Amino acid sequence: MQAAPQNIGGGGSMSMGIASAGLGSIGINTLGSGAMMDDFGSSAASAAAAAAAAAAATSDPVRVYQLILDLTAAAPTAATLSSTAMGVGGAAGSATATPSMASAGVSGAPDRREQALIELSKKREAYEDLAPILWHSFGVMTALLQEIVIVYPLLSPPTLSNQSSNRVCNALALLQCVASHPDTRALFLNADIPLFLYPFLNTTSKTRAFEYLRLTSLGVIGALVKNDNSEVINFLLSTEIIPLCLRIMESGSELSKTVNEQNIVVAIFIVQKILLDETGLAYICQTYERFNAVGTVLSNMVTQLVDQQSVRLLKHVVRCYLRLSDNPRAKEALRQCLPDPLRENTFAAILKDDVTTKRCLQVSAFLYRGGDTILTNELDRIFL
Repeated sequence: MQAAPQNIGGGGSMSMGIASAGLGSIGINTLGSGAMMDDFGSSAASAAAAAAAAAAATSDPVRVYQLILDLTAAAPTAATLSSTAMGVGGAAGSATATPSMASAGVSGAPDRREQALIELSKKREAYEDLAPILWHSFGVMTALLQEIVIVYPLLSPPTLSNQSSNRVCNALALLQCVASHPDTRALFLNADIPLFLYPFLNTTSKTRAFEYLRLTSLGVIGALVKNDNSEVINFLLSTEIIPLCLRIMESGSELSKTVNEQNIVVAIFIVQKILLDETGLAYICQTYERFNAVGTVLSNMVTQLVDQQSVRLLKHVVRCYLRLSDNPRAKEALRQCLPDPLRENTFAAILKDDVTTKRCLQVSAFLYRGGDTILTNELDRIFL
């Protein structure tokens, strides 16, 4: 893994809206919820809570800066996450006070950094200047990278718990915020921060913890490519993002309306965005090996979509094929190997209300018509 350079921040939403689905909603215990109070005490507590809520609403920037202080106050330890991954709790979990606990003031007290991650991740949409503040605040990016690196040992063998996954996904959600902001996107790339996410994309475990980890990591990359920036595409082409996305797309054999399908949707969205860039299209069509890798995965997805139909996935598949037709060698090759369901009316029923995708499919079939004139063994010749 390549280490991040020294220019990370002050110390260091993707429109699809799925990158942190189900992850940023971890409940925070309500103050005094378990306390025994008399009527006067209860009323006073309610009044104090209402006053605190009103103050928070009128001084949101102050709250953000307080959360940033909490985020950078203490680092998690491997022992903390290891015990969480193994399900250690109760007396066993409180036997050893971690540095995070000590920073909270009392052994076993709530982790201030974890609470800050949860609350800050919820403020991403409401606070438009959050990304520059995170980047330029001393120690914030370092703290977020610590949250990522500390779970690497839990990836293989796969021992990541749901709680640990939720925590790192909240950190990833904040990185997505930085990646999507125009003022911090280039800084984010120059620091090579996306490389820290690739170990997560390379995992294969099908547990909920790992599915959400991959989904949120893909969301960060999706936020980068969403705005059609050539600098972003050039960066990604210098990394392993295409093979990683293709690997996730290949899991279509288990396609269902679950997080797995969302992973596949975001992965093919990233590939589609790369293809839409002239440099990206030329890169994929430069060699037979690259073209064949993308074409094989797309073809397998079409086969799966015949039995397990998904309009969302079909849209991206059709647009990828249509974009490939802009490259003369790819167009010639696909006349031979375009999947039959795309040549025929196999998907007419599910596309009856989607005029745009239906038209794209018709154009693709027309462009690739005449495949009988090309022999299979000529595919190699096309890319020589």
